[in-house]
Amino acid sequence: MNAVYINSASCISVQDTLNENFFQHLQPENSTQIIKAIEPNYKEFIPPAMIRRMSKTVKMSSVASHNALQEAGIKQPDAIIVGTGMGCSQDSEKFLKNVIDNHEEFLTPTFFIQSTHNTVAGQIALGLQCHAYNFTYVNTSSSLEFSLLDAQLQITDGEAENILVGSTDEQTDRTMELYCLNNTIKKEADLPADHLHSPTNGVIWGEGASFFVVGKDKTKSTYARLKDIQVINKLELNETQDFITAFLTKNKLSTHNIDAVILGFSGEAASDVYYTNVMNLFPDSSLLYYKHLSGEFNTASGFSIFMACHILKSQQVPEVMMINRTEKKEIKNILLYNHLSGSDHSLVLLERA
Repeated sequence: MNAVYINSASCISVQDTLNENFFQHLQPENSTQIIKAIEPNYKEFIPPAMIRRMSKTVKMSSVASHNALQEAGIKQPDAIIVGTGMGCSQDSEKFLKNVIDNHEEFLTPTFFIQSTHNTVAGQIALGLQCHAYNFTYVNTSSSLEFSLLDAQLQITDGEAENILVGSTDEQTDRTMELYCLNNTIKKEADLPADHLHSPTNGVIWGEGASFFVVGKDKTKSTYARLKDIQVINKLELNETQDFITAFLTKNKLSTHNIDAVILGFSGEAASDVYYTNVMNLFPDSSLLYYKHLSGEFNTASGFSIFMACHILKSQQVPEVMMINRTEKKEIKNILLYNHLSGSDHSLVLLERA
């Protein structure tokens, strides 16, 4: 399959990633159970009357998508594709609370209408007056990967030239309470977390929105070539290395051709073994991790792709991401491997443009 280009990248995360110099100010977040995104002043981007009606995920996505389109110099994308694991969960909770509080009577439909997962893609299209293909993928931790795969197929088939692709997930109070109760989130006693050598289960939960413009042509703003994506729902631990080597072989590469590998270590002992298992496949590569910077959430891979784009463009690796001390004179190929609690394993291969 022909590669497509990532021509812009914008991210709102628990780091100050809207700042041009964010590379120098990355701070690990390992002492709090739940970490919130650093939000911009929305009044600079969205009319105040609209802000009141928007949930956090819609606001974050509106700003990130606006920045991505502006950086790529695109006013009207040929398609808008968004991946999300939880959707507009704030409005979902508000609607369910209304159902309970009002005994299922006299309900206003507003929160229900705004709670659907495709609200984000719809709101972006409304703001742009874009009547093109508009789609939302809800595939837990591989939602962004399926969105990028859809965009790649459309571009290589000649159906589109420039596509806005994004991912977004927000936190909600009740859901975070439930995640703490079922031990999805680490207990306070297990903090601060060691993301690389954690003896305990559970994760530190984050949130964020990442948006990219992918296109058929290389431009002045191009970050990387999107070479290939592969997703598998279930994978046995002893199958992990074969999964990766087969993916690289399909792309006419070996493990020695990979300059950097970005792994999704989350601090969960039970599922991080997948990442530990593949590290010895790459003795000559820079091994990197990122969830100590972003937190874990359904579309945390958006943060890793955003970071990979900047690494390829700047040819610099932030020291705070390094697992080993292998440094390359040139970073040409980056492999990203992610999963969520041992399910939905994804591989993304990016190449320097």
